[in-house]
Amino acid sequence: MRVSNSSRIALATALVPMIGRGRELDELEAVARRVHERGLQVVTLLGPAGIGKTRLAESLLTRISPEFGRIYRTQRRTTASGYGVIGSLLRHRFGLSDGLDQAESQERIVAELATLLENTDVADVSYIVGQLVAVPFPPTPLTEAVSGDPAEVGLLGRAVVRRLIEADASRQPVCVVIDDAHDIDADSLALLVHLVRTLKGRVLILCISRPELLQREPGWIEAGGARHERYELAGVSEENSAKIMEGLLTPCIGGAPEPLVEAGINLAGGNPGLLERMVRIFLDAGVLEELESSSLDKPAWRVNVDKLVSVRLPLTVEDAIAARIGALSPPDRRLLEQAAIMGSVFWLQGLVALSRMDHEAPEFWNPADIQDIANLRSMLEDLERRDYVLQLPESTLIGDTEYVFKHNLERERIAALTAATTARRYHQLIADWLQSSLTVRTQEESCATLAQHLEKTGSTRRAGQFYLDAADLARGNTAARKAHEYYGRGFALVGEADALRRIDALHNHGDVLLQLGKTDEALSAFRQMLDLAFRLGRRAKGGAAHNRIGRLYRDTGSLSLARRHLDAGLALFRDVTDQRGIAASGDDIGRLLWIQGDYEEALGFMRDALSLRKILQDRRGIALSLNNIGMVWMDHGSPEKAREAFDAAFGLRRELGDTMGMAESLANLAELAQDAENWHRALDLLEEGYSLAKEVGERNRVAGLLTRIGVTHYHLGDATLAIRVLEQAEELCDELGNRLHLAEALRALAKAYLLQGELRRARENIKRSVDLFGQVRSKPHLAIALRTLAEVTAAGAWGEGHEDKVVDYFMRSIVLCKEIGNELEVARSYRAFSAFVLGSGGYPHNEEIRRQAETLDAMAQDIFERHQLRVASDSEQDRPVTP
Repeated sequence: MRVSNSSRIALATALVPMIGRGRELDELEAVARRVHERGLQVVTLLGPAGIGKTRLAESLLTRISPEFGRIYRTQRRTTASGYGVIGSLLRHRFGLSDGLDQAESQERIVAELATLLENTDVADVSYIVGQLVAVPFPPTPLTEAVSGDPAEVGLLGRAVVRRLIEADASRQPVCVVIDDAHDIDADSLALLVHLVRTLKGRVLILCISRPELLQREPGWIEAGGARHERYELAGVSEENSAKIMEGLLTPCIGGAPEPLVEAGINLAGGNPGLLERMVRIFLDAGVLEELESSSLDKPAWRVNVDKLVSVRLPLTVEDAIAARIGALSPPDRRLLEQAAIMGSVFWLQGLVALSRMDHEAPEFWNPADIQDIANLRSMLEDLERRDYVLQLPESTLIGDTEYVFKHNLERERIAALTAATTARRYHQLIADWLQSSLTVRTQEESCATLAQHLEKTGSTRRAGQFYLDAADLARGNTAARKAHEYYGRGFALVGEADALRRIDALHNHGDVLLQLGKTDEALSAFRQMLDLAFRLGRRAKGGAAHNRIGRLYRDTGSLSLARRHLDAGLALFRDVTDQRGIAASGDDIGRLLWIQGDYEEALGFMRDALSLRKILQDRRGIALSLNNIGMVWMDHGSPEKAREAFDAAFGLRRELGDTMGMAESLANLAELAQDAENWHRALDLLEEGYSLAKEVGERNRVAGLLTRIGVTHYHLGDATLAIRVLEQAEELCDELGNRLHLAEALRALAKAYLLQGELRRARENIKRSVDLFGQVRSKPHLAIALRTLAEVTAAGAWGEGHEDKVVDYFMRSIVLCKEIGNELEVARSYRAFSAFVLGSGGYPHNEEIRRQAETLDAMAQDIFERHQLRVASDSEQDRPVTP
């Protein structure tokens, strides 16, 4: 039986013990064992190709595998799709790499999750996992509720991945292995950074990478802090190179020939991978010849030293690759050339199409005549035996066979050697073939691959359209970074063409940019959308663009600009009688007027929106409008009317099974109780809402409710319990990456520590809160955080003599509140400043400041009375800001 080169080299390598890496292996094992006592440990192995990173990692896994019962590992096939590497890890975890059909894959995922999660939240988690591993599951109330918000879905997916790993780690130590970390997609890299920062439990993360990783993610090593170990592998010594070469040549009859060993020592430069490549060259060139009696268990090679003089020995890894390519026959070279042009992965049917490109169809096409397909299969089998390609166990194209190059550097070299005119013909035929696939427009990676081939044929407009399609698919899969990349390439290629397609893409790209925190770029996308809609006379699209711009300005505190855009959007929707757009505009303008304190006008817009939604029978929209109306009545000093609206919204949401909506309504009812200083009632309502949010796994809502529960506890006089709950909220917000909620939790923590007299902790938390609110550019939140900063400073958190800073912080808060037009918050900052000056003795001898404080206190009183509110108490100033 003839044995493949791959098997021969693999066996020879396996027979060679780890040489020259004993110290590193012992140190890595020591790090792995720290997992048992210290929890998460992270190791990054860095080094150039062939230096031995993977071999060292494999040796480590062999040593620790008895203690690490669960291994997550990226599979051989790399994917360019968003979250592709995370999906690969999960496919390995759930055993989905063996060609299971959809039903079998679903059963396996559900069975594993039921055990892992003890039958809680299995349907929700199955849906999220299914998105990552390309196994569809039916949506659940939770996933449907967040489906319209890609940012929320992305946060949910990130939380699910962390939850799965930690659940496994609670049972047995877990090792997560990331191969070629330098080459993973941006969304997976961002999630990996998050896991390195936040994972808890007995977990070892092992990343194998070239140094380019540190260029892509400069803060990678710092992400894990003291738990992150960095190892850079250099070449082995000349003595160890000789030992490795002798080991690789063990099958030689009569022992390892000295000339071959010397060649390895002189040319490999301490790179074990180059030594292996040289042995492959010797086999391909006939210097080493397999004996007929050779077997997989006991290979035997005859040495033809006389042939060595005719072999061009490699000086570098590139030389070794060139030598391997040079050993190919013309048919093999042509086949690999076509495969290399197809991409990092390739398919049998694509090669069939390429092989027929210069042949005419037979007079009568007999589907039973598959001789050319059989020939290609035979050639691929031979190339697999010779260690050039590898057949994958499953294919992204249904009904086809998928392959990958065994050594990516060989693929790149073959593709680079292909003549430009030939490559262009290949790209055109591959694009035509891919477009004939029924699934290409439904799969992000296939869509992007088609776009790449069209781009290389010069069909830039069509390529751009497919990049935009891939971007929309990536956005739907919550892969925001990959979507951003595709949108950029798509817009660049489409240019000024296909304006209607660009309008929709700009809308979606703006959403992605907001999700990535790129506010200015999002604003630019929505403005471009508006420009196109105006030129084409698409008034409904223009209304949508104005609304998105208005919401963005409203959420960042530029209320006057927000109003102008929202009014323009409403006018456009009215002009084309777009009832849904009119209703959405009414609610958006109403919310803005509510922020400004113009309650009567706000109620008018919201009531109009409610009426329209009743006509449209939009029950979810009706509940939203009722909720908004309730918020206005609450701040308008009409608690009974607010309660009536909240109760109606709650009842409708309960009928719809909208659990998260019910939790929101309960939180609003709790706020009414807080305003009445009925803190026990507020706590009961908040805890009920918390239970509902936790039941569906909506962790952002859980985090917000935890913050409100913490605030309620410190008003009940239990600062210790308040701090414990608020720290849970802080941890959850940090885990989810929600900076706005995190900043609010930190502000509440600062108040709790202030009430407890722990000034240092209060100072640390309010400083972080102010910094975060500044980063997210939310003027309303920042204004209130500055007020809290002033209160913490006034209490002496920075020591004596900071009265001027206190005044400065209060004044900055007042200026921001006036800038955004929120009269109630202006009054609350007036009142807090007056309390400091008149009550704390901060300026006992400065009559001018004291008179100013008295004036501001009277002005605050007038504002509260005008808004039909009782005099603001500490409770009103402390409650979390409503998003």
